[in-house]
Amino acid sequence: MKSLSKISWKTAAGLVIANMIGTGVFTSLGFQLAEVQNTWSILLLWILGGIMALIGAFVYAELGTHFRKTGGDYIFLSETIHPAIGYSYAWVSLTVGFSAPIAIAAMAMNNYLTPMLGETILPGLFFLLVIPLFHTISIGKSAIFQDLFTLVKVLFMLVLIGLGFFFSSRVSPDSFDFSSSWKNEVILPGFAVSLIYVFYAYTGWNSAAYIIEEVDQPQKNLPKALIASTLLVMVVYVLLQVILLKHAQVDQLTGKVQVADIAFGNLFGNSGALWVSFFIALQLIATISGYSWVGPRITYAMARDFRLWSPLAKVNSHGIPVRAILLNTLFSLALFLSGSFEQVMVYAGFVLQLMGTITVFSSLKIKKETGFITPFKPIPQYLYLIFSTSVLIYLFWDKPWESISGLGIVGVGFLIFLFDKKVS
Repeated sequence: MKSLSKISWKTAAGLVIANMIGTGVFTSLGFQLAEVQNTWSILLLWILGGIMALIGAFVYAELGTHFRKTGGDYIFLSETIHPAIGYSYAWVSLTVGFSAPIAIAAMAMNNYLTPMLGETILPGLFFLLVIPLFHTISIGKSAIFQDLFTLVKVLFMLVLIGLGFFFSSRVSPDSFDFSSSWKNEVILPGFAVSLIYVFYAYTGWNSAAYIIEEVDQPQKNLPKALIASTLLVMVVYVLLQVILLKHAQVDQLTGKVQVADIAFGNLFGNSGALWVSFFIALQLIATISGYSWVGPRITYAMARDFRLWSPLAKVNSHGIPVRAILLNTLFSLALFLSGSFEQVMVYAGFVLQLMGTITVFSSLKIKKETGFITPFKPIPQYLYLIFSTSVLIYLFWDKPWESISGLGIVGVGFLIFLFDKKVS
């Protein structure tokens, strides 16, 4: 890709943070409490998710600095395992991997704005359509836009956590449970299913690896961006769960999507909760923006190699794959208009976890590293593979239809590959 500008490690880190902190951290707790309710269990979920994301960040820093090509998993899997696996991943990223987080963020935006605007799909629809168009202008403009809204996101999260620790609720909803019941909960299938929601909330830790050709001095800056941003988000996530549990009762939160509304409604009253909802919706702009920037680069990378997608390899004068951006936006729009929030989250979470696990495995096939090397390799990779595979098995057992749907998407991508041809 001929790029006329490069982004700094801070912008790359901001892109990772924006993609990670989205809907998952504000919505997952209600689904988790339906399965596990001990506070230690909840915190362990988010710590384990953070550790897995951190291992993934190390591995993707290694893969990214080794191959040094825009396209992320598509490049890694095609080069190390087989082009069919990379192709299937690119198909997954187009149909679910990046379109689903955008659709879910837009749905969540509407949910959080409902108390102020009533039942309407317009806010989420507007940003889902307009933000990708903004990313067709130039990489420099994309960086400025992303930096601004990522700053809003981070400041909002820090203020929210600070207020939650400093103030007491108007009622007494403290739902902390530090008993020993966590020992029984962590071996339940529901604990593994809850991890999928957590893993989904951490989705995005690999974002900067997808646009490595647009990162300045990637050998040094890619590892710094991936690792620093993942550590920061992990701390923020764990602290936010403490705040939500501190200010709401378990039966208030269980099965609910707008858990932040409930907790901060208890803390600030209805008017205060409205402002919290507004800023949660506002910070989702950065999430939609980040996925709209990164996702089409995978489609673009595949389009450079295969005839069926070759029209999407065309870029504008600033090196932006405009057609790939527009196609990704169409898939996001389709999911936004037709998908169920929880179902989309589960099957997207399953298939993304599956493909991410295969990518981590692919790093073991690199015989001669030429960039960053995962510390203590291959121990972190083996830990990730064992842990992630166990979670996938549990999820398949507990949510078979959603899991089969995810596998079906991968299968369709493989079938298309069989009929497609490489560009000579």
